[in-house]
Amino acid sequence: MKGLAILGSTGSIGTNVLRVVDAFPGRFEVTALAAGGNVEVLAAQIARYRPKLVSVKDEAALERLSRLVDLRGQSTASGASGMVEVATHEGARMLVASAVGAIGLVPTCRALEAGKDVALANKETLVMAGELMLARARETGARLLPIDSEHCALHECLEGRRPEDVRRLLLTASGGPFRNRPRESFPGITREEALAHPTWRMGPKITIDSATLMNKGLEVIEARWLFGVPAAKIDVLIHPQSVVHSMVELVDGTVLAQLGVTDMRMPIQYALSYPEKWPAPIPGMDFTQPIELDFAPPDRERFPCLSLAYRALEAGGTLPAALNAANEEAVAAFLDGRVAFPAIPESIQEVLDTEPRTPASALEDVLEADRRARERAQKALARRSFAPIH
Repeated sequence: MKGLAILGSTGSIGTNVLRVVDAFPGRFEVTALAAGGNVEVLAAQIARYRPKLVSVKDEAALERLSRLVDLRGQSTASGASGMVEVATHEGARMLVASAVGAIGLVPTCRALEAGKDVALANKETLVMAGELMLARARETGARLLPIDSEHCALHECLEGRRPEDVRRLLLTASGGPFRNRPRESFPGITREEALAHPTWRMGPKITIDSATLMNKGLEVIEARWLFGVPAAKIDVLIHPQSVVHSMVELVDGTVLAQLGVTDMRMPIQYALSYPEKWPAPIPGMDFTQPIELDFAPPDRERFPCLSLAYRALEAGGTLPAALNAANEEAVAAFLDGRVAFPAIPESIQEVLDTEPRTPASALEDVLEADRRARERAQKALARRSFAPIH
């Protein structure tokens, strides 16, 4: 059996990972789980899978968890060090990195250093420190396998292809809930409207990123490192149906596309079972029914976050880490009702305009850029806030 450690086990990706585990009894052992403060869901996971190690965000969450489930027989941990313990657990052959945000960077890095294969749903890790992460994987022979549906599609389409065969990668995007909404109405966008994604059911942070198209920008940066393709060869297309998960155009004009239903269990199963193919407990596409496939270029004026991501990627160094940090702070402020929707790209741009061009030579450089950008983002958001940001 393959031992699995999961960061973010109670989130959208983490719970779907466990659904895949349930669909293939005898193939996986859940050896370690890390979650934030959702101890009710975590307690049920512990009772079902009996992992050897459990970690939560702090001691208070651990105390609440202990009142809900018998933790005898489990090792426990908390905080950032607890996430690292889970990521490097000796019983795990693979880490599923699905914690949201920069918090997943260090534990994922430590897992690669320990030679663990990583099924990556935490795109921030490669956005912030892609070159460093790939270097760690090469040093230990660990594999990085994408869980994002778009990168899973590219991974499958590119398998066996030489880099010189590739003309460009085409990442598809649903366009989010505001694809056709007039730009002048963006200041009035509510939290509830932004969280109403038309295709996927995801956590709040990634859902807002989809609404601003920053999610696609982060995926462009991630694709650059996963597949060794420069920014100039990575394009984005709006595809509202979300049937084509991504495409690869080859130099001879051939286009390879991966199609599938909108179910995150498919890319999760791909990563967990790779290089094998297992029968999926998911209904396939019904080609007896009419299928519309629409494609259009994104409107970068209405959704400037996409251009900001390309800018950070092309500049390199610590700029992608600053982009990610500023975006996390801006999304949190919008979700808290402190700023309007347009403040997200505005504050990110302000941070990028003042971020020094420093190389990301070590993990410490990346973490310092993250800290520095968050401070500047808070100041930029405070100037745009409905109420003071503390």
